[in-house]
Amino acid sequence: GGCGACVVLISKYNPATDEVTEHSASSCLTLVGSLNHCSVTTSEGIGNTRHGYHPVQQRLAGFHASQCGFCTPGMCMSIFSALVKADKPDGPAPPTGFSKLTCSEAEHAVSGNLCRCTGYRPILDTCKSFAADVDLEDLGLNSFWKKGTDRADVGKLPEYSSGAVCTFPEFLKSEIKGQMNDIPAAIAGQDGWYHPKSIEELHSLFDSNWFDENSVKIVASNTGAGVYKDQDLYDKYIDIQGIPELSVIDRSSKGLEIGAAVSISKVIEVFSDGTPVFTKIAGHLSKVASPFVRNTATVGGNVIMAQRLQFPSDIATVLLAAGSTVTVQTASKMLRLTMEEFLEQPPCDAKTILLSIFVPDWGSDNVIFETSRASPRPFGNAVSFVNSAFLARTSGQLVIEDICLAFGAYGVDHATRARKVEEFLKGKSVSAAVILEAVQLLKDVISPSEGTTHPEYRVSLAVSFLFSFLSSLGNNLNEPANAIAPNGSCANGPEKHGTVGSDDLPVRSRQELVFSDEYKPVGKPITKAGAELQASGEAMYVDDIPAPKDCLYGAFMYSTHPHAHVKSVNFRSSLASEKVITVISAKDIPVGGKNVGSGFRMLGEEALFGDPVSEFAGQNIGIVIAETQKYAYMAAKQAVIDYSTENLEPPILTIEDAIQHNSYFQTPPFLAPRPVGDIDQGMSQADHKILSGE
Repeated sequence: GGCGACVVLISKYNPATDEVTEHSASSCLTLVGSLNHCSVTTSEGIGNTRHGYHPVQQRLAGFHASQCGFCTPGMCMSIFSALVKADKPDGPAPPTGFSKLTCSEAEHAVSGNLCRCTGYRPILDTCKSFAADVDLEDLGLNSFWKKGTDRADVGKLPEYSSGAVCTFPEFLKSEIKGQMNDIPAAIAGQDGWYHPKSIEELHSLFDSNWFDENSVKIVASNTGAGVYKDQDLYDKYIDIQGIPELSVIDRSSKGLEIGAAVSISKVIEVFSDGTPVFTKIAGHLSKVASPFVRNTATVGGNVIMAQRLQFPSDIATVLLAAGSTVTVQTASKMLRLTMEEFLEQPPCDAKTILLSIFVPDWGSDNVIFETSRASPRPFGNAVSFVNSAFLARTSGQLVIEDICLAFGAYGVDHATRARKVEEFLKGKSVSAAVILEAVQLLKDVISPSEGTTHPEYRVSLAVSFLFSFLSSLGNNLNEPANAIAPNGSCANGPEKHGTVGSDDLPVRSRQELVFSDEYKPVGKPITKAGAELQASGEAMYVDDIPAPKDCLYGAFMYSTHPHAHVKSVNFRSSLASEKVITVISAKDIPVGGKNVGSGFRMLGEEALFGDPVSEFAGQNIGIVIAETQKYAYMAAKQAVIDYSTENLEPPILTIEDAIQHNSYFQTPPFLAPRPVGDIDQGMSQADHKILSGE
């Protein structure tokens, strides 16, 4: 779920309204049982060598947006999905050759797709070439017109027209219509897939004698498996998507009730059409995960991961600040809890179901709501270093009547409120002295747990978020730079707080080219042979080559101890360990063979297996053999290795240790550094001095 290389388009048909809805999704996270009555369109399904390529594929090739091509089919489907979504609503038709996409929407279309070699500029150029508001002259080097001399014109691009690809074939619609009058199957359970239609049916499954939380997985969309990898195989799945209570969306004057199984994308859509607080929540949620994950990931699943598994959730932090409450169904009763109470409870068991989340409507009078997050990638697809959400109710004189300050992801089990700072600020008018005192208090409250990476950085981020928020509330204070408020601000009036946040600015790049005929045709922008083949997904990679018949698969077991005797290898009792056919280790090397994994002339040899001593953590101990690659990987995770450090020196873990133990690699003579000139004299005469170093 992290790279987007396997994105496909999933289409669903509603026979009652005769409507087809589409969304992009990550293949690697989508369980096939959840695709009943769905149509799946792959990159090869929109264009290929047999039936011709789609304009998305042709433009990706023409803008030189493919290099190794491994990520290109996913890029292609993310762009295609954005085009399908943009061209759905009624409205004025876009200019010929363009879609209803805007440049901003086009940029965000591939915000979850990672590319490791091409670079994003040509990929973004491809996206923007479909946008109705693009200036084609701004696009970079391509094979459709010569930059600087030819006029950029949409007529030179492969022609695009919406609706050219049928995403839900008519024969599938007929099949679904034919099944409408059939009596729906009960909970079913073919191939271990159960789909209860009510909470009562779900509890009847929980009470079954076969229910075991170690071998049964409860799923709504399975995207959590992208964060917390499965540690064992499951023989049964319970799909809770079909339970109506979990899909409710109920808007009232008091607020908004959202079922736990509603997708994050749907929540964003619902919140976008609301009060400033709701709009702000929608803006923050659009930076969670990536488009193709948000389309299937559920808001309830995210919150449950935060409560049960200490997931550093942005959604939990934002909902906590907004005063949300949750409805939870346990084995015996239904509970209504505040978000804070829910997060502070002991981790829920497998039979506890989050039913819905209620977010109160705060209106817009004298209410200021601000959210912030800092992460490696601003458009999402990255867990926050720190996230925050602040809600304040002020009086006419900007005196803080009530305030909620929520922080998360800074190295704690779950999102928390800065209660001491809240109590200090209540009843005060913001001034420089008040901000200073609040910041000092916050430094005592925000305390990352031991082992958290970059603790000082996380604390400074939390302080900067609070400083920015309080500065915007203060009278006669100079406005802080908006760069430290990643989500902008929303308050009483657009004239004071309506500036666009830095993350919402379009991606800009510039490409300057110098053409020369000296080495013709070198430098001519010729489309790479095979680029369209890569974009369609037809290009053959090693993993696409069919395995021979009756092939077995292996996975390494790795040592978790540095410098220790490997006494024995066993497997814990689990479904995955039952799939083990055999284990190959150093003991299986034939007589006369050598335990060598790699060797370089003059540099020595590396052992294939750590035997009888594991020299370092991560060394191969053995290979698990199973019928499929997944079985082998899962089985390797079940290995329990018994170690002993008897009669062994402690491991050398630092350079200082190595020097003390005279543990050096022997440098081959041809690699030995040769001094040139007088180093001491050069350093003494240098403009700058090294005062200290390590």
